[in-house]
Amino acid sequence: MATSTYRPRLVDAARKFGWGLAHTLYRVRVLHADRMPRTGAVVAVSNHVGFVDGPLVFIFAPRRLRFLVKRSYFTSAWGALLRGTGQIPIDQNNADRQALATAREVLASGEAVGIFPEGTRGTGSVETAQQGAAWLAQQTGALLVPVAVLGTAGTGERDSWPKLRSQVRLVIGEPFPLSERPGIPGRERLRLATEELREKLAAHVAAAQAETGLRLPDQSPRN
Repeated sequence: MATSTYRPRLVDAARKFGWGLAHTLYRVRVLHADRMPRTGAVVAVSNHVGFVDGPLVFIFAPRRLRFLVKRSYFTSAWGALLRGTGQIPIDQNNADRQALATAREVLASGEAVGIFPEGTRGTGSVETAQQGAAWLAQQTGALLVPVAVLGTAGTGERDSWPKLRSQVRLVIGEPFPLSERPGIPGRERLRLATEELREKLAAHVAAAQAETGLRLPDQSPRN
């Protein structure tokens, strides 16, 4: 199994090292960390605009997260670290059954999973969402926690790396369960749940911009 090498002590060490490095490179603040439940199954869903979004959410989330990470990264120099910290390889379309089954097992054990519902880097405004996160929440009853990441790409620029010592904010939103929809067929129920998730995450990202004064960059979606 892809997560068999998961080592919580390595996770904690990596988060501690990353915390120091990130604070050296950028001016990072986490807002409303108290909103994320410290126990129980949680799917943290974040917008996605820059290369460093995943590492930053992994480092600064109020609890350990096991992210669904593009499978090709596991064959890179980072592969051993990704496996040791329990990250889950997934095909980019977010419909990877093996990855979703592994994430479901993680949630069933009361742990937390991190997902970028947009599936790829883009504007970060969450104009689209894939179905993986909503499916996991439906399958496990996990709470969804929206996370807005701002400042990880220069505002108005196409560069996906934040400038040194620039402001970066992670804004944690209020957890929410998916609405129950009895009597609605499965595929339609999943479609509606995905749109509900997308709307709430997009609204949270918009509210986080207003709260922090940081804006999303103007860029077109891309791989």
